Amino acid sequence: MRVHVVHAHPVETSYNRSLFHAVVDGLKAGGHEVDALNLYDEDFPATLSREERLNYHEVPGNITPAVAPYVERLKAAEALVFVHPVWNYGYPAILKGYFDRIFLPGVSFTLEGGRDNQSGTLVPGLRNIRKAAFVTTYGGNRWRSFLMGDPPRRLANRWGWVTFGSRPKYLALYDMNNNGEDELKGFIAKVRAEMARF
Repeated sequence: MRVHVVHAHPVETSYNRSLFHAVVDGLKAGGHEVDALNLYDEDFPATLSREERLNYHEVPGNITPAVAPYVERLKAAEALVFVHPVWNYGYPAILKGYFDRIFLPGVSFTLEGGRDNQSGTLVPGLRNIRKAAFVTTYGGNRWRSFLMGDPPRRLANRWGWVTFGSRPKYLALYDMNNNGEDELKGFIAKVRAEMARF
């Protein structure tokens, strides 16, 4: 499969960057073709502009020259893997901006049967994607995350059902800063093995 891996962490020496490399290595070991996108290395502009918001529902005019290459990479993929930390019980701003600017009407969904382009029934559009996965780290432990509702996990699972009709694989390391070296290495090994079987 052609797997689009989207990574969102600004520090090249971070544990999260090691997970990104483990994902890419594991997928390649499993025989997959990998299209790796590091949002910070590409200096991805995460802010939705006024013009983009005004034209958001104007298909295909909502695909500007700035976002077109990212849309093409998404459309060319057969699977998606997102590698990111959980910050303040949410996605890093750059990843949220990627979703806002790239998962557009006419790309990831259409609205059919409405009075205009802004209403109607949502119909998923990424039929090319057969699998999805999230590989993530939390500063908070599993219990605290549960008490907060674990928004990133919940959103990933619900988004997967709506977009692809299946739950994505969700590999999470909770309480990252209190894990020892063996646990950290073990999680990297687990991620690499899971991706090799993806």
